[in-house]
Amino acid sequence: MTNASTNPAPRSFGSPVADAVAALVGPIVSDLELEIYDLEFSGGVVRVEVDTPPGQESGVSLDKIALITRLLGRELDHNDPVPGRYTLEVSSPGLERTLRAPRHFHREVGKVVAVKLESPLNGERRVQGDLIATTEEGITVRLADKEMTEVNIPFSIIDRAKTVFNWGPAPKPGS
Repeated sequence: MTNASTNPAPRSFGSPVADAVAALVGPIVSDLELEIYDLEFSGGVVRVEVDTPPGQESGVSLDKIALITRLLGRELDHNDPVPGRYTLEVSSPGLERTLRAPRHFHREVGKVVAVKLESPLNGERRVQGDLIATTEEGITVRLADKEMTEVNIPFSIIDRAKTVFNWGPAPKPGS
């Protein structure tokens, strides 16, 4: 049994259905030493992304995804928080992660990100570079230009963002 002082405060995922699903999936993923990365209910689809806690080796096995799917499916059938018919999708966020909430950005400091802006900033609507800092108001991205320009981007103008994985050649054996 855990107490409230050791558990983080519950997060809102944007809808009463998503919040109800989060309340059901939270204890399941916590018991597996994972956490909810993102959760969304849209168009009759419940999408749950689970990941290892920040600072731990990343990666969620297919066995754990399957187990979470089975356990959460039972909880959803029993508690019925989703109106009507729905599809349940459980996955990990993957290598190129969608960044929707400030906590997502905070977790990915030091990685390359691609950001699409709702309105131009310094004449640009797309920014790509190293995510070097996050604050309550926004993020700082270091561009890969000659000057290593740092751009401060408020969360309010971010339309979409994701991490960028560089798909380079595999290292040669023995090197």
